[in-house]
Amino acid sequence: MDETVDDDVLAGLDDAQRQAATTLEGPVRIVACAGAGKTRTITRRIAYACTSGVWDARGVLAVTFSVKAAAEMRARLASLGVGDQVTAATFHSAALHQLRRVWPDVCGEAPFPHVTNRPHELTANALRRTINPEGLDPSQTGSAAVRDVLAEINWCKVQLVAPDDYARVCAAVGRRPPIGLEAGQFADVYTAYEIEKSSKGEIDFNDILLMVCHVIDDDADAARIIRSSIRWLTVDEYQDVSPLQHRLLTRWLGDNRNICVVGDPAQTIYSFAGASSYDLLHFTREFAPVAADISLRTDYRSTPQIVGYASRVLAASPERGDYLRLESGRGDGSRVASTRYADDEQEAQGVATRIARLIAQGVPASDIAVLSRINAQQQPVCAALRAQGVRFRVRRDAGWQASSLADDAQEKAAMLEALGIAGTKGAVTVSTIHASKGLEFKHVFLIGCSEGLLPYGSPAPGEALEEERRLMYVGVTRAEDTLHLSFADRQSNGSGVRRRPSRFLA
Repeated sequence: MDETVDDDVLAGLDDAQRQAATTLEGPVRIVACAGAGKTRTITRRIAYACTSGVWDARGVLAVTFSVKAAAEMRARLASLGVGDQVTAATFHSAALHQLRRVWPDVCGEAPFPHVTNRPHELTANALRRTINPEGLDPSQTGSAAVRDVLAEINWCKVQLVAPDDYARVCAAVGRRPPIGLEAGQFADVYTAYEIEKSSKGEIDFNDILLMVCHVIDDDADAARIIRSSIRWLTVDEYQDVSPLQHRLLTRWLGDNRNICVVGDPAQTIYSFAGASSYDLLHFTREFAPVAADISLRTDYRSTPQIVGYASRVLAASPERGDYLRLESGRGDGSRVASTRYADDEQEAQGVATRIARLIAQGVPASDIAVLSRINAQQQPVCAALRAQGVRFRVRRDAGWQASSLADDAQEKAAMLEALGIAGTKGAVTVSTIHASKGLEFKHVFLIGCSEGLLPYGSPAPGEALEEERRLMYVGVTRAEDTLHLSFADRQSNGSGVRRRPSRFLA
């Protein structure tokens, strides 16, 4: 063992991070708050294990939820000297590679199915063939309706709900089918979608994971081939795993107990798509006894003022016992600012003016972000920035995990961004909070902090409200140096009902 190399790999880690990085065998849980250096910790852990000879890099799989996160992980591992042999990928790309590898042995000469790039078209066809068009109003046959039905099909798949079980699940949990359909009608559409897809020799996004689970369960030889390449498994953003992804990772492991998971229950913001922090919170019970259970509670990203604000947002939650008590690893900073505007247009103009002032003072535009709850809030902000002559780029919600399978161009762009050499240095980022997850900016403007927008729809106490609270926490913790919160009393031109400030404004 080269102690000099090991010291270099572990250099700069705090005590908790070092414990995580040096516990190499058996189940390990790392609960890490925003800004705690979780990616740094798990990549150092992998590099330390490989360079010290405890692990064989060819047997390491690290999975995450987006092409960008996987690219960042590969870039960091490459800088640590182990990037060529370690596999760092999304769940779907890793599973697709495994499926292709065993396909000839499992299915012989049968052609490998095509991963469809037209699920909306297949869904529309299923609706037309199943539901009498005369029984639906125009709002139930347009693109928005098709999108909602497809989202429900995807929810069923990640929750492992078959068409025959759908009505029973709806009755048990009070779930409403989309676009006003009865549960039995939706189940018929779901079945028709599967038939439509299969008849064309296609599979969809979640079929990839389902098929790998099926292959491992039913073919011992294929299971051995797949598991032989996964001797050490690391799962990032574990608070976002769905029942389907959890089933897959348990199949990957078999009797193997070398799994490390890292996540933050306070950043669970995709439950609408089947994600749940349940498996993160219950990891120590499922994999007992664990080799280590480590909390990274120091936020090295944000000032004490920002961390304090984030803590107050979480402190009001009935689920606060599941969340870490945060502390900042930085020196004192500016107070969190809050501004009330008359309407949305004035809010957008006020934010754009402040941003133009920052840029005039020498702040790089790429250090600034404007975050919103929904896509529709971005248009007036973009117009105001344009009027100020400020360059910007827009990040919108594009569907959960929409970029988890990427072509070569997307992979290259993600790697360039991970390496910090993407061509967006001179632009302000205008993003929804969902799309900003995993990013950080020195200066953040969080707009629309009013009831109805954040929390969206002003939900009653319950899981929907807690999801909105966690979303507020994610938005706040994107900020490093300054955070500016704002809201408008009314929609543009003073129209509409007067708004109330968000209950999350601490």
